[in-house]
Amino acid sequence: MSYLLQWRKIMSGFSLDLGPVKEPLGFIRVLEWIFTICAFATTGGYVGSTQFTVECGSKKDDVTAHFAYPFRLPSQPYEIPHCNNSKNMTYLQGDFSSSAEFFVWVGVLGFLYCTFTIILYLGYQQVYRESNRGPTIDLIVTGIFAFLWLVCSSAWGKGLTDVKYATNPDRLITACLPEDHCVVKTYPSMGRLNISVLLGFLNLILWAGNCWFIYKETPFHKPANPPPNAEGGVSTA
Repeated sequence: MSYLLQWRKIMSGFSLDLGPVKEPLGFIRVLEWIFTICAFATTGGYVGSTQFTVECGSKKDDVTAHFAYPFRLPSQPYEIPHCNNSKNMTYLQGDFSSSAEFFVWVGVLGFLYCTFTIILYLGYQQVYRESNRGPTIDLIVTGIFAFLWLVCSSAWGKGLTDVKYATNPDRLITACLPEDHCVVKTYPSMGRLNISVLLGFLNLILWAGNCWFIYKETPFHKPANPPPNAEGGVSTA
């Protein structure tokens, strides 16, 4: 029953006001919400492949190596047929899951925080502004996320470079035997992952820039109280 009363109390304080969305504070938060979703969505769930062909006279065999998020490349082996009728089980090299999962983790947490603060801005604006605690906490958390976006985007950018190198078919055909004639057929499509890195740095700019507008809501930005006789002039005895 106590939880029900608390829920009713919370809902009774809800008052929808779209005004904050028209201000930089709320508008930038909505942009953060959108681009945060795009950032982790373009990385999580990615599936790609790289392909080359082994030509033995008139016989041609296509070799396809698949890889996917979180980019633990050795987990998906592929088989290379050779012209001497033997086959070789081969693995992609490199585990880049730490940088990819860190990037997605920051994105998911950022999405949850944006959702919470948008509800706070639009429905509980009076609660947000009634004390200095709300804007101050918001500033600190937003600053932390800006730093996290810098770290995770840089790490994932380096990880993506390594993924491209490890899945390049020009490199994979070196596993062919000297008597094999191996030629590249298709390169992996990395456009989606390139966009994810760009979105990561775009989020860095948005979150870092939003710190200024949140800072203006904190007591640190409020001007000092003017002296008592600042407007009326100095009184004389």
